[in-house]
Amino acid sequence: MAHPIVTLIKKDLLLEVRQQYTLYGILLYVASTIFVVYLTMGQPEDTVWNALFWVIQLFICVNAVAKSFLQESKGRMLYFYSIAGARDFIISKLLFNVMLMVVMSTLSLLIYALWLGNPLYNFGQYLGITILGGIGLSLVFTFLAAIAARAQQQAALMAIMGFPIILPQLLLVGKISKIAFSPALYQGLWQMVGLLAGLDLLVIVLAIILFPFLWKD
Repeated sequence: MAHPIVTLIKKDLLLEVRQQYTLYGILLYVASTIFVVYLTMGQPEDTVWNALFWVIQLFICVNAVAKSFLQESKGRMLYFYSIAGARDFIISKLLFNVMLMVVMSTLSLLIYALWLGNPLYNFGQYLGITILGGIGLSLVFTFLAAIAARAQQQAALMAIMGFPIILPQLLLVGKISKIAFSPALYQGLWQMVGLLAGLDLLVIVLAIILFPFLWKD
């Protein structure tokens, strides 16, 4: 018998393949947003290019990842409670949303660079930072969605909790991503990358520790 984490990830993948509206809807949102930016600004300068990209990533994450718990009904959660443990369930959600956000971040970067130009000195480096930042965003919003799913005002609660938590991470990722615009070496780069990885690890640990208390509700 497969491990519950693998089974739950397969379930989410199967639902995503069957529904498909999430992936296509987000791709349409990304394409239309980038096209509007292109019509209004043309090809922006480097700092604006970088800032707009991470704002788009934030909204992609909210639309693609935050729904993971909000779409689960009470009856379905009761069924999951009977076949899997709390830690297995939250780990499967974290892993699935990380994979989803990596795909969405990569596709959005390709579309973004295609329409708004490619001012990057090192595209591969920026792609790696995009994936790392996307992983961090997905972890935070998955954890927030798990908390908000137990409340009645789910969307409002996510917005209230999410802004102060995600803002430092966005500022850190935006600062790290500036290195891809210049061949010059960036002092303190690895310290900032380590800090970002530490924040991601902290979110994972908090989710594993705190989610069982929500699970029992």
